Amino acid sequence: MAETENGAAQEAPQVKMNILTQFVRDLSFENILAQRGVGGEVTPDVTVNVNLEPKKRQADNQYEVITKLKIDSKNKEGGEPLFLLELEYSGIFQIEGLPEEQLHPFLLVECPRMMFPFLRRIVSDVTRDGGFPPLNLENIDFVALYRGEIARRQAEAAAGGEKAPSA
Repeated sequence: MAETENGAAQEAPQVKMNILTQFVRDLSFENILAQRGVGGEVTPDVTVNVNLEPKKRQADNQYEVITKLKIDSKNKEGGEPLFLLELEYSGIFQIEGLPEEQLHPFLLVECPRMMFPFLRRIVSDVTRDGGFPPLNLENIDFVALYRGEIARRQAEAAAGGEKAPSA
């Protein structure tokens, strides 16, 4: 708490966050195994790539966070593709009382963390409905993703001789 001129305690602003809506922006699932008709046993090797894209909306204090997943499954023996799932899942958030310097990490860590259980369910349902055992995604470490992105930007800026943007 901070003190005002008359010595009274002043409370720090409370952060308010509401999820206004969540929705699938784009979804694509290809069952390559069924199209090609691979015979025999297959042992899937699954690769998950995650990208996050935050956007300011026109309305005051509203932000959209898009989580982009690309899930590629190949047979461990031979490397034949089994399926490809691409998903863009979006959430619209109302965020108030958050200092500007904390907004970027909040959008790239807390918002995707709130959406993750819904995204996991969609992936599970789509893979099951596509003819495969349901793929239950492991938890995604959004803090590590954020730190990796900041490190990548700093390395890119250093290579270009520019000052790196701060988080």
